Amino acid sequence: MKKYLPIILVLAFIKLIIQWFGNKNYGFHRDELLHLSVSEHLDWGFMEFPPLIGFIGKIAYWFFDYSLVGVRLFPTLAGVGILVLCCLIAKELGGKSKAILLAGICILSFLPFYRNHTLFQPVAFDQLFWTLGFYFLIKFINSQNKKFLILLGITFGLGLMNKYTVLVWSFGLFIGLFFYQKGNLFKNKWLYISALLSLLIFLPNIIWQAQNDFPLLGHLQALNESQLDNINRMEFGLEQLNFPFTLTISLFGLFALIVGKDLKKYRIVGIASVVIFITMWLLNAKAYYVFAVYPVLFAAGAVKIESLFSGKPIWVYPIAIITLVPSIYFIPELTPILPIDRYVEYADLKEDNGRVELTGDYADMFGWEEQVKLVDSVYQSLSPKEKNNCVLWAENYGEAGALKILGNKYHLPNPISRHGSFWTWGHGNKDADVWISLGNEQESVEYVFEDIELVKIITHQYAIGEENGIPLYICRKPKVNIEKWWKDYEEHIFD
Repeated sequence: MKKYLPIILVLAFIKLIIQWFGNKNYGFHRDELLHLSVSEHLDWGFMEFPPLIGFIGKIAYWFFDYSLVGVRLFPTLAGVGILVLCCLIAKELGGKSKAILLAGICILSFLPFYRNHTLFQPVAFDQLFWTLGFYFLIKFINSQNKKFLILLGITFGLGLMNKYTVLVWSFGLFIGLFFYQKGNLFKNKWLYISALLSLLIFLPNIIWQAQNDFPLLGHLQALNESQLDNINRMEFGLEQLNFPFTLTISLFGLFALIVGKDLKKYRIVGIASVVIFITMWLLNAKAYYVFAVYPVLFAAGAVKIESLFSGKPIWVYPIAIITLVPSIYFIPELTPILPIDRYVEYADLKEDNGRVELTGDYADMFGWEEQVKLVDSVYQSLSPKEKNNCVLWAENYGEAGALKILGNKYHLPNPISRHGSFWTWGHGNKDADVWISLGNEQESVEYVFEDIELVKIITHQYAIGEENGIPLYICRKPKVNIEKWWKDYEEHIFD
C-alpha cells in the first residue's frame, strides 16, 4: 500500500485545492442557510431531511463559526474521502498503480462532484456513505472478516440518518446478495446483526417521524408534485451522457463486474448498481441521485482498463489525460473558482436591465447579505421598546435562513417563516408590536395586518429571480389570531 500512497495523496491534494478555491467565493446557497439553521434546532429529524446534516452543521459552527470556507470544508472533505476510497477500492479489486491513478482521475474529471462537494448539503455525505459501504462490502468479500459486515451496517445506519436515498442503495445490495455465493450470505448471522445495528442507529429518526405524523411522506408528495412529476424519464438517462469519458470508464467497470472473469466474485456490486439505476429511473428520481454509484464503477473500470493494457501499461496515461483535460474548462461552472466578474465574462453572460441571469445554483448565492443588511437597518430604526417586541417574518426558508445565519453578526431576533422546518419552530411573539416582513407579497401581509408600510422593493444584479424584486414591509396591528393563522398553514408548509 505504501507505494501507492503518493499517488493517492497527490490526487487528494489536487481535489482539495480546487474545491478550496471554489469554497471561498460568492456567498451561502439558500439550501446551505437552511442546513445551518436546523443546526440551531438539533433534533432527531427535520421536516425536509434526516438529522445528520444538522449535527455536522453544529460541528462546523463550533470550529469555524459561520465562515463560508469553514462550513464548506465539510462537503469538500467528504469529496476528498470519496476520491481516496475510490482509489482504495481499485486496489482491493486487484488494481495496481495505473488503475489507482485512473480511478482518482475519474473523480477529478466527474464534473457534478465539484458542485456536490462545494455546497453544504446532505448530497456529498450521501455519496461518501455509498462509496464507503461498497468499500466495506468488497473488503468483506476479500477477507470474509465479519467486522466489515458490521462496518457496513454502521455505514448504512449513518447513511439513513443523512439522506433517505440510501434505502435505494441498500435495496440494490439486497438484490445483489442473491448473486453472491448463491445467496449463502443470508445464512450468516453477522449480516442480521449488521442490519440490527443499522436499525438501532436509525431508530431515533423513525420515532421522531412517528411523533410528527411522518412529515417525510408530505415532503415526498410535495416534491413529486413540484419537481419529480415534471421530470422526463428519458432525461434521467440522457443526463448520464453529459459526461461521456467518465461514463465510458464506468461502463467498462459495470461490464467487468457483471460478466468479466477477473472481477466475477464482485458481481454483487455490478448487480446492485444496475438495480439502483433502474429503481431510481422507475421512481422518476433526479439524475444526480444515482451519481453516488459512480465511484465504485470508476474503480472497477480503471482496474479493467489496466488489465486490458497490461502488455503496454503506458497507454493508461493517455486515457487518464483524455478523461481529465476536457473537464478542466467546465470546472468554473460547477464550483465558483472565478470571481463573479470573471465568471460573467467566462460564461459570456449579458446584462439586461441591470440584471445578469446566472445559473440557478450561483444565482442562489447572491442577495442574502443585502437583504439582511436592509432588515437590520429597519430594525435599528425602531425604538428600544419596539425592538423588544419585534418579529422578523420571512416568506421562505432561504430568506429566513439568511436572517438567522447572516443576521447572527447583527444580533437580529430569530426569524420566523411558515416554510418547511421553520414552521415547526413557531411564530415567535404573537403579541409583537412590530413585524418586519421580508419577501411576503402585499396580499399576504394585508391579510394579517391592518397597518403596513412598504419600505423597499429589493433588487440584486445577480440574485435568482425568486429573490429579485421582493418587498420589505413594516407591519403593525395584527387583525387575525396569530396562533390560528400559523396552525392553519400546516398543510402548505412545503408549497
